[in-house]
Amino acid sequence: MMLPCTTLRKEIEWVETVKDGWNVLVGADKDKTLHAVRTFEPDGERGESYGDGRAGENISRIIGEELT
Repeated sequence: MMLPCTTLRKEIEWVETVKDGWNVLVGADKDKTLHAVRTFEPDGERGESYGDGRAGENISRIIGEELT
């Protein structure tokens, strides 16, 4: 399941999530935060900037293969 992200910062080092449209930066502004939490809906597919979410499975498989 893909969930949108609301980041309570003005800047972020990992801009890929913002560029993909799945993360919105709101800083410490209460009104912006509430608005984002209530209404933010990403439009489009989430990229795989940080992989496909299967790193643990892949590592486990590789270790298992090496041990047998």
